[in-house]
Amino acid sequence: MKHILILTGLVAAFLASPVHAHGSVGKAGPNGGRILKKGEPHAEFFVTPDKKVRITFLNAEDKPMTQENAQITLTGGDRANPTKLTFTKDGDSYVSDKPLPEGNNLPVVIQIKATADGKTVTEKFGANLATCGECKHPEYACTCDHAE
Repeated sequence: MKHILILTGLVAAFLASPVHAHGSVGKAGPNGGRILKKGEPHAEFFVTPDKKVRITFLNAEDKPMTQENAQITLTGGDRANPTKLTFTKDGDSYVSDKPLPEGNNLPVVIQIKATADGKTVTEKFGANLATCGECKHPEYACTCDHAE
C-alpha cells in the first residue's frame, strides 16, 4: 500500500509539472515544434496542418540537417486502440504515413533510431495540439515558463 501511495504521488507531481503540461519549455525547433533531446542528433517533432508528424533532425545549432537511413515509429492516441505511424524520408525530414488519430491531447511514444547501427531512443509525452495563448506555439512545443 505504501508503494502505491508513493507511486501515485510521483505520477501526480509529474502530471502537474510545467514540462509535462506545457511541452518542452525552452526553445522551439526551426518549424515551431518540440525539440526531442534524448538522442543524438536531436530531432524536432512537428505536427503539420493535416495532422501528419514531421521529424527533422537537428545539428548542434538546432538547424535542420539531413539524416539518412533513420528508422522512426510513433504510437499514440487511445491506449486501448493505439494508432501506429511509420515514417518515410521527405527531403531533409521524415513524414508519417498517416495523420495522428482524432483528438487534441494525445499521448505519444516515439522511437527513433537515427542510424542503421545506432541505438533506439524512446520519448513519451502528451501531444497537446492546442495553441498557447502566449508564445503561439502548439502546447506540445510551448516555450513559456508557466503551467496550464
